[in-house]
Order: sequence, then structure tokens, then C-alpha cells
Amino acid sequence: MNKIIEKLASTNNALTSLPLRFGLGIVMAAHGSQKLFGSFGGYGLQGTAGFFENSLGMKPGILFAALAGGTEFFGGLLLIIGLATRPAAALIGITMLVALISVHSGSFFAPEGMEYLLVLISASISLIINGGGAWSIDHRISTNSNASL
Repeated sequence: MNKIIEKLASTNNALTSLPLRFGLGIVMAAHGSQKLFGSFGGYGLQGTAGFFENSLGMKPGILFAALAGGTEFFGGLLLIIGLATRPAAALIGITMLVALISVHSGSFFAPEGMEYLLVLISASISLIINGGGAWSIDHRISTNSNASL
């Protein structure tokens, strides 16, 4: 089990992941808080569940709304602090891919297009590849585990 944690937390000493983690993390936490809590003009869990169920046919809507909102909100928070960066980025990337396929596949450009989601998916993939970077809890974990080897 320790080897799995070490592998997931392994990262480099570069700062290049920091702006990606912060940017993606803030955007995703904000979107998740819209879905879960109704923050920033969102509809909250019940409103999002209704949209998922009635407009997208995703039943039960409450489950899918909780999964999407929870992944966005908690995954975004994990990215901001750099903890479990790779799994958080993977879950966010998958969630954005589902959104792209189910809601935004009809056109490329905003407001209903897929361009924004492609950027979010690309940022997620970059974080999956690179990990949390120097200023992350993942880096601290991987440094400490390597020191004890």
C-alpha cells in the first residue's frame, strides 16, 4: 500500500504545476460549490439534480449531481493544496469528459461549446503527468518517503 501512495504522490521539484493546480483547483472548487451549495449563482444540489435528470436524462439526478459537484469541489480543493494531485486531476478530467459528451458536444465555441472543457481536460492531463510539483503536499510526502528509504 505504501508503494501505491509513494507512486501517486511522486512528483518533481519544479514549480510548473503550481499555476495549473491553483487555476484548475479554484475554477473546479467554484463550479462544484455552485452545484452543491448554490454558491456564485448556482442552483444547489436539488436544482442541479433536476437539470441532470430532466434535461440530460441522468437518473437518479441527485446521485449524478452529488458525484459531479463533489468531484469538482473536493477535487478542486485537493489540487489547490497539492494533495492526491494525480487522482484528483484524473477524476476532474473524467468528469469534464462526461460534461463534454453529455452537454457540450454540439459546438466548439462558448457559451455551449466544448472549448472551455478541452482546456480543463488538458490541464488535468498535465497534472496527471507531472504531479503536484514543488509546493505541494504530494512533494512533501514523496520527499519524506524517499528520505526514509
